Amino acid sequence: MSALNLALPDLAISLGADNTALTWIADGYTVALAALVLPLGAVGDRIGRRSVLIVGAIVFGGASLAAAYADTTSTLIAARVVMGVGAAMIMPGTLSTITATFPPEQRSRGVAIWSGFAAAGAIIGMLVAGSLLERWGWESIFITSAVVGVVAAVAAAALAPNTRDRDPQRFDVIGALATSIAIGTLVFAIIEGNDRGWTTLPVLICAGVCVLGFVVYAVQGTRTQHPLLDPQLFGLSGFRAGAIVVLTQFMAIFGFFFVGLQYLQLILDYSPLLAAIALIPVAAVVMPTATVTPRLVSWVGLKYVMAAGLALIAVGLLWISRLHVDSGYAPFLGGLIVAGLGIGVASSTGTSAIVGSLTRDHQGVASAMNDTTREVGSAVGIAIMGSVFSSHYSNHLPDLTTLPAQAADAVRDSAAGGLAAAEQLGGPPGAQLGAAVRGAFIDGMSASMISVAVVLFVAALGCALKAPRQQPDSDVTDNR
Repeated sequence: MSALNLALPDLAISLGADNTALTWIADGYTVALAALVLPLGAVGDRIGRRSVLIVGAIVFGGASLAAAYADTTSTLIAARVVMGVGAAMIMPGTLSTITATFPPEQRSRGVAIWSGFAAAGAIIGMLVAGSLLERWGWESIFITSAVVGVVAAVAAAALAPNTRDRDPQRFDVIGALATSIAIGTLVFAIIEGNDRGWTTLPVLICAGVCVLGFVVYAVQGTRTQHPLLDPQLFGLSGFRAGAIVVLTQFMAIFGFFFVGLQYLQLILDYSPLLAAIALIPVAAVVMPTATVTPRLVSWVGLKYVMAAGLALIAVGLLWISRLHVDSGYAPFLGGLIVAGLGIGVASSTGTSAIVGSLTRDHQGVASAMNDTTREVGSAVGIAIMGSVFSSHYSNHLPDLTTLPAQAADAVRDSAAGGLAAAEQLGGPPGAQLGAAVRGAFIDGMSASMISVAVVLFVAALGCALKAPRQQPDSDVTDNR
């Protein structure tokens, strides 16, 4: 996911993708993953988590290879959706295997390390992608992902135990369909609402279907004896707070990647590799912070650590929102470090609160719920920040009627296309157009950062007031 964000400027030019298409190229993957990770996590609980993980790695690898040969945005989006299906099979088996096999006294540390690697993996992906893009095109990212998918399948087959639910129950088909439809239509409405208009019929229909889907899930969950995800779990303060923390932090992380990486490449004129290197400080901060977070929780309490983590991410985003065209890297780095501290703190506390609220036999669903909130947050974050960015970027562009039609369309479609058009135009007119595009980009980036920072501050306040002080322990209380 993070590797693809690094290639967005190249994709905008290579495939002629506008801002909405770029959002769907990024979000086609996360929508499929978010919509399916919960039911596929429950499938893994029943037939074996390793088995589902291996199949998912193969699907992911095959779809990655298909994406490498896509020659239109529609084909690439379709391949990204199938990659998301494979990822939805992979993700629940990773965390649930740890929580189902680690003894209680080591589980918090195992979850913290998992969370740290999950966050740092985004930076590792960008470093690999940056190195590839220095020499080859965006297609190399997907070829490499295909190879990694095969390696992951072999590693899982050789190393992972095939854990499963000791007493599997009937699969909740209605609940699975309802949640999948609700999540998918939610993200569709957010993305297309900005492009088509919030009151257009397709967007209103999707919004209505989304609400109906969540209502059906809630009703079905209270009527069936073995729901896919018991709605009553959201009555548990630890489970509810953990879901909010994970959702909002990933909303911020991947929304930031979507816009922030373009800032490094388009405004600071960094190469893909240099842009990835510029984000290394996040990984350097996240990993050690995540590993010491369990100790912080034991000292000051879960609720305050959760709130502090979200507040730090928000402060980092607000810091970056104050940048201008000539700010350079140093101020950007300052906001990055502050946000990285918050990510390290929030990632492990949110995940631990979710998995600690369910029994060992239901760790597949617990892991899938963690992944669902991550991916819903990622999809919604990209959708919100992409939509806010796109609207503010368009609104702050100058009058383009004096430009050739093709150049004007390129400017409207994306900042990358606009800067390419300015370079082709050349001379004082090209320099003037380039400055206008960069200014519009900064306005869009600032507005998108502020929008998510507000959400983070509200979530932080909610955690400080309502989250439990102590970490939930699934081995002491059966919350089911």
